[in-house]
Amino acid sequence: MSVEEQVEEVEENPMRTLRIGKVTVNIGVGKSGEPLEKAKKVLMEIAEQKPCPRRSRRTIKDWGVRKGEPIGCMVSLRGEKAKEFLKRALEAVGNKLRESSFDGLGNISFGIKEHIEIPGTKYIPELGIFGMDVTVTLERSGYRVKRRALRLSKVGKGHLITGDEAKRFIVENFRAQIVGG
Repeated sequence: MSVEEQVEEVEENPMRTLRIGKVTVNIGVGKSGEPLEKAKKVLMEIAEQKPCPRRSRRTIKDWGVRKGEPIGCMVSLRGEKAKEFLKRALEAVGNKLRESSFDGLGNISFGIKEHIEIPGTKYIPELGIFGMDVTVTLERSGYRVKRRALRLSKVGKGHLITGDEAKRFIVENFRAQIVGG
């Protein structure tokens, strides 16, 4: 199916329309204590939502990390908050995404080296500077069938989002550029 045919199909069928399911922002600190608390404050300031801690899955003696110890924090944004944050996050990376940032299922991941690069964020010397990972999950109407509690089901192969559709969505809606590599 050519690109033109896909665009025509989306215009005819509202179930083929893409939307942002969620934007997940993750800061991995690598240790608990004061650095993790600072990262939580930074994430709360940026996302305007309370972050939840992420715990380590295994013990790594060389790094001084024990299994179950909190080593990071994350927040999931949905709806308008997700869209506004994604616009700001893309500005932080110069509205350029690598081709390798896209997977084959409609997910986009990229990193921000310093949180102060996000527009509207102030530098607070007591907190320091943190990098973060941003993951965008795209979905279509009907994707609820794979998350619901009763009668859980799979999304059909023809209804899944391809990498090309995700790229087109980001370029059209957020004016981002896709660079090779």
